[in-house]
Amino acid sequence: MSVELVEVVRSGFRECVHRGSVVVLDADGTATVELGEVHGPIFPRSTNKPMQALTLLRNGFEPVDDDELAVTTASHFGEPDHVALVTRLLERFGHTPDDLACPPDLPFEENARAAAITGAGRSPLYMNCSGKHAAMLATCAINGWPRTGYLDLEHPLQQAVLATIADVTGEPETDLGIDGCGLPIVPVSLINLARAFATFTTAEPGTDERRIADAVRSNPRVISGTNGPDLLAMSATPGLFCKIGADGVHAGALPDGRAFAYKIDDGHDRARMPLTLAILRELGIEWTDEHTDLAATAVLGGDARVGVIRAIPGVL
Repeated sequence: MSVELVEVVRSGFRECVHRGSVVVLDADGTATVELGEVHGPIFPRSTNKPMQALTLLRNGFEPVDDDELAVTTASHFGEPDHVALVTRLLERFGHTPDDLACPPDLPFEENARAAAITGAGRSPLYMNCSGKHAAMLATCAINGWPRTGYLDLEHPLQQAVLATIADVTGEPETDLGIDGCGLPIVPVSLINLARAFATFTTAEPGTDERRIADAVRSNPRVISGTNGPDLLAMSATPGLFCKIGADGVHAGALPDGRAFAYKIDDGHDRARMPLTLAILRELGIEWTDEHTDLAATAVLGGDARVGVIRAIPGVL
């Protein structure tokens, strides 16, 4: 059973509650917090992206710089710098946006979205997973695998992804789902998702896992966008490696292997930052004014602050 984690308080009245499940790990992988169901499988959604990127590196993909490696793991906001990176990656291997099998979309960031609406309209380049898809096409080109059908479970690329995720998480084989971008998605328990993230930050420098963690940490804007949760959390917390997933999933790890993963039952984005910050405090990070600001989101009544969205006091 999930538990109450985040509350919305308006004018002193508890207006809403978000339930979910959370696991927090010590540096040795021991669970110090288990709330709700952390051993049963969930769909990690885009928190799978570092493991998918690891598959690509293991199969010959070599990014030209950390920006390109970071966008491979991104849930980007479709801003001009994101689109430029994805376009560069496509062109480097002779591909075009028409080769992307992710659905066309509009940018998430409001200014880029407005420009697209009044301009060329929807494009697969704007879809938040386009960096991963461009890198998958590159890996197909490198290995001589078919470019068409790379979303299919039977495709050699997706079979390699399944093997990598099983290797990193230790999860038993189970029924798969289909993610929002059309790719197969592997169910993983929260506890093994947190442990997987810890393997990236504790890996030796120069290993594929560490390269991914380092690229993400040095380019948090590339993997998210303006005011994105991962950008805000990593900018405030040196050494943090984290990645959101759709519908209320978030996972991350610190350099020594302390790690977390959670799933918000209703998938509401507003619960993310208060809960993530409460977890970081539980992990013992050095707390700053920036963390304090992120930990409590204002509830507005007109232009006035009349309440707060916060992790329920004492829940962790």
